[in-house]
Amino acid sequence: MEKLLWSIALPGFGQLLNGKYIKAIVFIFLELFINIQGNFNTVILLSFHGKIEEAIQQTNYGWLMFYPCLYFFAMWDAYRDDGRGKDRYAFLPFVFAAYFVTIGLIYSTNLKLFGVLFGPVWLPMLSVIPGVVIGLFLKGLFRNTS
Repeated sequence: MEKLLWSIALPGFGQLLNGKYIKAIVFIFLELFINIQGNFNTVILLSFHGKIEEAIQQTNYGWLMFYPCLYFFAMWDAYRDDGRGKDRYAFLPFVFAAYFVTIGLIYSTNLKLFGVLFGPVWLPMLSVIPGVVIGLFLKGLFRNTS
């Protein structure tokens, strides 16, 4: 579980703890590259200050669309390499979380919930919840039918 939590902090950290140094360097490089290209740190800062419209303007969506898949793949990979992902359906919560976060990012420029525009940080973050829930549900369903 520790490796998964370190991967949440930064993709590649879980791989470092697992002793997968080349993979860790690749994940860290990709995270930094996509983060810089997508202007993600500025977008996060603006979003945390409530400047959602400015965050939308600063976001490079073409690059930021890569982030959810990289992020959740690195988390799953660290979880699997730690020996916890032996269940053949362990990947489902990670896959569905990445999918829902990507969908949240796509609609973050114009989807309002309760009359509020959540933008490119908050809507994708909220989208993790249904993704993980659906992934866990399907994991349990498939495990019981196998």
